[in-house]
Amino acid sequence: MKIQTKTTILFTVITAIFFISLDIVVYYFINQAAQNDFNKRVELRARISAGFRFEKNKLSTEAFQEIQREYLEKLPQEKAFILEADSVTKRFNNPYTKEISNAFLDEIVQADGATIFRQTKFRHYAGLLHKSETGNHIVIKSATNRYGLEVMGDLRKIMMITLLCSVGISYLAGHYFANRTFRPFRNIISKVTQINENNLHLRLEEMDGSDEIAELTRTFNKMIDRIEMAFETQNNFISNASHELRTPLTAIAGESEYALSKQRDVAAYRQSIQHISEQAAKLQVLITGLLDLAQTGFDGKKILWEKIRLDQLIYDVKENLDAILPDNAITVSITQFPDDESRMNITGNYKLIKIAISNILLNACKYSDNQKVSLQLSFEENLGHITVIDKGIGIPAEELKHIYDPFFRASNVQLYEGYGIGMPLSKNIIRLHKGQINVSSMVNEGTRVQVTLPLG
Repeated sequence: MKIQTKTTILFTVITAIFFISLDIVVYYFINQAAQNDFNKRVELRARISAGFRFEKNKLSTEAFQEIQREYLEKLPQEKAFILEADSVTKRFNNPYTKEISNAFLDEIVQADGATIFRQTKFRHYAGLLHKSETGNHIVIKSATNRYGLEVMGDLRKIMMITLLCSVGISYLAGHYFANRTFRPFRNIISKVTQINENNLHLRLEEMDGSDEIAELTRTFNKMIDRIEMAFETQNNFISNASHELRTPLTAIAGESEYALSKQRDVAAYRQSIQHISEQAAKLQVLITGLLDLAQTGFDGKKILWEKIRLDQLIYDVKENLDAILPDNAITVSITQFPDDESRMNITGNYKLIKIAISNILLNACKYSDNQKVSLQLSFEENLGHITVIDKGIGIPAEELKHIYDPFFRASNVQLYEGYGIGMPLSKNIIRLHKGQINVSSMVNEGTRVQVTLPLG
């Protein structure tokens, strides 16, 4: 069932419950008012009957009779019951036990002149104790509230009709408003179904405002932007990886065919094997980099995490670079030591974070032709900063945004060997460690790379 239909039904049910509750309350109070009104009318007749029946003043009696005849219409099925107290026992004999119970009589006597009301099905009774010179009498008047029953019956019919009409109108109104409310969602669904891998350039039409529909549209468009970028990045990655892997493999295959094409001397074979070995080494480096890059694409749940001291880490990286590039000019400096040595630790994977910093440092040495490179470590509150500064060839400003794309190489690095894997790999590793990497550069002036990692 669609949400629009559910909303319409829910609105209709809530409206129906409201009107039913309202009808019940209104009916109850109107019925009570009708009952009380009829009881008062019966009571009035009982008092008038007692007055003109037992009043000794003839003029008063005639006045009572005139009032009853002129102003009081006869009630439906009106009856009168007069009971006289025994002169000796002072008790009332009840010859009307089929209609009037002794308990009712006892209540009338105890009320001592106040009116007592009773109701049996549709017949109302009003009884009172009248004391006069001729003795004590119980006067009871009864009648059926036929008019009230007819009014309440008509009221029930009217309420039922209005209830059905209100529910019907509520359903139509709910359907109309739900249809209008969910129309933007239907438009979004219609547009979304048209977007696939072949037309990721399509976007939803964004609306002005800050309501949920506008926010949903903007959020979805941003998501499509990220998907399109990821899709293009994946396609470029596969294309570039295929190309980069094919190059050394082609060289190995060509050199092997050349060596086996005819009998050659030992020096020629040695030279071919040397070429094959060099291409195999390049292939190994490339495959290792791709595997590391793929590994950092996971969420890190299967990676071994441990406490790593940042000062020890940068010295280990420096020692590793000294073995690879003995003639490097790397200088290490540590500033702003925290008071507590435990605040120099990060939680991470030692091998991966070492690869990330080493890649950044290798790039700095390579693209500065082994000029002076500064490796700095500083601390600030709950953050550790590792900064690498070189005076190399720099990166063109318009190309800086592409340095994290796999296999991307700047336009001014043709004379330097590389595959464009180091920076994407480093960024993935830093991201995996909840850190940030920021790069600023100017052509022919150098590059500054700062890695920020959370301590703890």
